[in-house]
Amino acid sequence: MSRPPDDERLDDFSHGLARRREVLGDAWVRRATLDATTFNADFQALITRYAWDAVWNRPGLPTETRRLLVLAFTMAQGRWEEFDLHCRAALAAEVPPETVREVLIQGAIYAGVPAANTAFKRTAALLAELGIKSEAAPLMPATRERRHTTFSQPQLAVVLQGEGDRAPVLLAHPLGLSEAVWQDLARRLAAQGHPTLRYDLRGHGRSPNPAGAWGLAELAEDAARLIGEWGRGPVVMLGLSLGGLVAQQLAATRPELLRGLVLAHCDSHYPESARAVFSARIEAVHRQGMGAVVDTVLARYLNADLRATRPDIEAALRDTLLAQDPAAYAQTCAAVRDADLRGALSNWRGPTLVVGGALDAGVPPERIQALAATLPQARLRLLAGASHLGPVEAPEVFSSEVVTFLGDA
Repeated sequence: MSRPPDDERLDDFSHGLARRREVLGDAWVRRATLDATTFNADFQALITRYAWDAVWNRPGLPTETRRLLVLAFTMAQGRWEEFDLHCRAALAAEVPPETVREVLIQGAIYAGVPAANTAFKRTAALLAELGIKSEAAPLMPATRERRHTTFSQPQLAVVLQGEGDRAPVLLAHPLGLSEAVWQDLARRLAAQGHPTLRYDLRGHGRSPNPAGAWGLAELAEDAARLIGEWGRGPVVMLGLSLGGLVAQQLAATRPELLRGLVLAHCDSHYPESARAVFSARIEAVHRQGMGAVVDTVLARYLNADLRATRPDIEAALRDTLLAQDPAAYAQTCAAVRDADLRGALSNWRGPTLVVGGALDAGVPPERIQALAATLPQARLRLLAGASHLGPVEAPEVFSSEVVTFLGDA
């Protein structure tokens, strides 16, 4: 094998320089290295070799994780010039502002509130400098979140938001997730004058799994109980996937509590092939816990493009699924598997919006269309490019459809 020329043999400095340029950008690296003098050249060489090659090029952590660790360390030590440098680079590299925000909130506990306060101010300035917009979210009584639990049993964790006089909205989440899936939509609805209540279904999120057998009927009774305690009925109930089944059950048994329905990514019953999938999940979760099904569930919930371009969204959903109580998940799977609400809404005459995803393999478009056809007052909307979580995959389109529908409810 021929020996490559010396100028093609990269040394540790060259490897470190390439990594430094990748993380911080070419302009900064050029200033730091090409403007070096006899006074600081050795120092620049040292950090390029040891920080940027020996540490940043180690295989043990993803680049984004290393970026976030640097933000936490520099915030804790009050090294604000270095914090600004790395925070600007992280945001420019499309690290989501929401991820940076979580680091700063965590830092408030472990590095102190004054440090976090400064970090938030400096990051806000960097967001403005980079043209990254943050929506207004004033902490006014009419729009801020208020977290509670029900007085009645079994206890349910709830989040109230909004105090306007427009149609109140009850939001029910999918299997294995939590009320957090509704955070952005609830904020938007509250700002438009809609009181909202989102909650963790029993055995999900912060709501405990009660002892004994329960199924779809009990989940609907929970929703009825919430509306009663809230004192806002009749409400529009927005159910997504599992939540859509709960909404249908409630409309069938307690229609007086509802003034409208939004049924998203759900069916009235599942064919035998889908029932077999749920049975397999139940068995896998009983044997191996949530880790046995999390990848399969995420592949059903999110379209491939979003998973490739927004790993932060997939990671957040993965964390929620892995934190799910396996026993409650299995019991809820059985409730979904065994649900059969065909004909249950034959007397329902309230306004209804039915939403599906064009890429949804779990509830494909033809099933969504069939559900809408059974409801005389239903509007049908199919979201292009979405799979099973419209509020996550196509938030602007989904929320616009809901807002338009609520204007008539």
